[in-house]
Amino acid sequence: MSQELINSSKAPEPVGLYPHARRVGNLLFLSGVGPRERGTKKIPGVELNDAGEIVSYDIEAQCRSVFQNVRYIVEEAGSSWEQIVDVTVYLTNMKDDFATYNRLYAEYFADNQPCRTTLEINCLPTPIAIELKVIAMCP
Repeated sequence: MSQELINSSKAPEPVGLYPHARRVGNLLFLSGVGPRERGTKKIPGVELNDAGEIVSYDIEAQCRSVFQNVRYIVEEAGSSWEQIVDVTVYLTNMKDDFATYNRLYAEYFADNQPCRTTLEINCLPTPIAIELKVIAMCP
C-alpha cells in the first residue's frame, strides 16, 4: 500500500518532527492541528503574558482558526472538507468551552457529519485551548 507525507504550505508549521498528514491508500491521517498561524507564533484569540502563559483567550477565534487549518491541509492533500470521516477534539476547558465549540462544529459540519470524539486534557504543547485530529477519505 502506498504512503505519502503531506506538508501544507498554508497550515502552521509543526512544532515537532511530524508531517501535517500522511496519506495511506485512500485515507488521509492528519497530525494534531491547532489554531496557530503559519510563519508566526501568533495564536488567534490568545493573549499571553511575558512568561508565555495564557492571560485570556477566545475559544471561538481558536475554533475558527483550527477549522481553517484543517481545511488547508485536507485540500492541499487532494481531499476536501466533505471527505472528513472522523474527528477527535482535544479541549483544555470542557466546562467553559464545549458549548461554543459544539455550536461552531455544528456550523462547519452541517453538511458532513463525521464521527466525533471530544476529550478534555489538561494542556497542549503550545498555549492553545483546542486541537483536532482528523481522518479523511482521499480519492
